[in-house]
Amino acid sequence: MPIGRLAGIARHAFPKSPMEVIEAAEVTLEGGIAGDYRGAMKGKPYKRQVTLIERGDWDAAMADVGHALPWQERRSNLLVDGLDLPQVAGARLRIGADVILEVTRETDPCERMEALADGLKAALAGDWRGGVCTKVVHGGRITVGDEIRIEESWLSHSARSTISAATSAASESSSARI
Repeated sequence: MPIGRLAGIARHAFPKSPMEVIEAAEVTLEGGIAGDYRGAMKGKPYKRQVTLIERGDWDAAMADVGHALPWQERRSNLLVDGLDLPQVAGARLRIGADVILEVTRETDPCERMEALADGLKAALAGDWRGGVCTKVVHGGRITVGDEIRIEESWLSHSARSTISAATSAASESSSARI
């Protein structure tokens, strides 16, 4: 199973505030990364508690637009190095000894990226290049340098779709006979 490294941690205290780069953070089910306003559950299943981006994807987007902006300008919470983040909702990531995050969806780049650099929104769009949104499954402390790995084996999206379609067809056939 591939193992990457947590290369950066960032948070922001309120909407549109500058990102603060930190070396370590507490991660909780209720609040995501301590001190980050987006992490709060806000009374519902929240699908964007902690966001992650791959260093390689950010570097490629920067090359595409001819800029060298720091990664935290993406406004992601975590920078991952050496691991391809899973591109399927439900995949789980373990960071360090305790923290488990579950991928909920792709992080869509917003107009804010375009304000940073012409073409950046497009450079981050597609193939989950803008990163992943996650919810906290198990909290704990994370530190820059921690190992990050996929917690469970996940089938590719196309394999999951094939299995799902076959399961649905079998279920419908079984229901029809009852």
